[in-house]
Amino acid sequence: MKKIVLSLLLAVIFCLNLSAQATDKKPDTKWFEDARFGMFIHFGPYSVLGAGEWIMNTRPVKAHDYMRLQDLFNPQAFDAKEWVKIAKDAGMKYINLTSRHHDGFSNWDTKQSDWNIMSTPYGKDLIKQLAEECQKEGIKLVFYYSIIDWMRPDYQWETGRTGQNSGRTPPSNYDAYFNFMKNQLTELLTNYGDVAGIWFDGHWDQTEDQNRTDHATHLNWRYPELYAHIRSLNPNCLIANNHHLPPFPGEDYQIFERDIPGENTAGHSGQEISKLPLETCQTINGSWGFNITDDNFKSVKELLHLLIRTAGTGANLLLNVGPMPNGKIQPECVERLQEMGKWIKQYGFTIYETKQGFSEPQSWGATTAKGNICYVHVLDNTVDSVTINIPNIKSAKLLNNDSKLIWKKDRKTGDVLFTIEGDLDEIDTIIEVVISK
Repeated sequence: MKKIVLSLLLAVIFCLNLSAQATDKKPDTKWFEDARFGMFIHFGPYSVLGAGEWIMNTRPVKAHDYMRLQDLFNPQAFDAKEWVKIAKDAGMKYINLTSRHHDGFSNWDTKQSDWNIMSTPYGKDLIKQLAEECQKEGIKLVFYYSIIDWMRPDYQWETGRTGQNSGRTPPSNYDAYFNFMKNQLTELLTNYGDVAGIWFDGHWDQTEDQNRTDHATHLNWRYPELYAHIRSLNPNCLIANNHHLPPFPGEDYQIFERDIPGENTAGHSGQEISKLPLETCQTINGSWGFNITDDNFKSVKELLHLLIRTAGTGANLLLNVGPMPNGKIQPECVERLQEMGKWIKQYGFTIYETKQGFSEPQSWGATTAKGNICYVHVLDNTVDSVTINIPNIKSAKLLNNDSKLIWKKDRKTGDVLFTIEGDLDEIDTIIEVVISK
């Protein structure tokens, strides 16, 4: 009898261990790492004012005045099918939509607040429409979710660096605000199909400006509880947080804002690069939300180079559009995305499902790798040669150019000198290199 009891006890312990392992199991990031290209969409009442998504804070606008936008936000021309088609034709594999930005407005039929799209003249659940179309077209859907709020008095606004001029006077109550966020995330993760990810933003509101290393904060966000809540609702949902710091436990990929990993020209991305999958988010012009005076659009060449160099660090590019208040994506953005899509249709195999190649991006270009094949992307069409250390090179050829490629290996150092005799491609001269296994 003792042996039977002992066996049963061991079996129970074994099952409990399996259960704990299943609970702790991280979601599969392969789809994300293979995707390499996604669409970021900033859209909300701020679009009406045509001055970017931060206008409530930068102008600033009092909360009771900002609320008037609820009667003006009416995106009658919004068409989920059109948005998804634009992304798909551009070669994008996922869409990340601002479900709720820092102004607290929710783009779905939330029951947690009246400050949402159902209370506008439009009166339709935008997220529901987009989620259904993404599922139909095989596009993954991620929800941006701001953890700060310039409107609600229960958010710990007293210690925040933003939203100080919205007119709040009552003391905050983070317990109430935390429960509000949990309830909203429950709605997003249970009512809109298989959500691929939650992308948090706003942590930096409670840290010292330009902090890229110190995890100290004025507010205990209770991330372990929040992340566990997401896991309990959707174990496959990826979690990311644009906190501009090294990743926290429970996060599945690392975000770099306005710079590819390893660069920090914009001042947001000086944090250490982790071993997690990586993503760069960037704008097509200079703005996230619709800005009627921002006509500083990057060229197709610049955008493709951004994509290629980002892939050359083993990261994804999340490229932003800020639709106009009527719900249409700006034609300047659509035109550029269409041209990117044409190039990707031909050469996307050198980007999708790849990892960083032989080195980090260089002044002349970048390298990507897939199995025993490496793609050398020569982006500077003024050079006629490049040198890369490839000790086990087997063969090399030009993929998209009729010029002559000559390569010579230094057996002592492993350096390979590639010389191109003739014109280089205007966008990207691609050398396919096969290496010995």
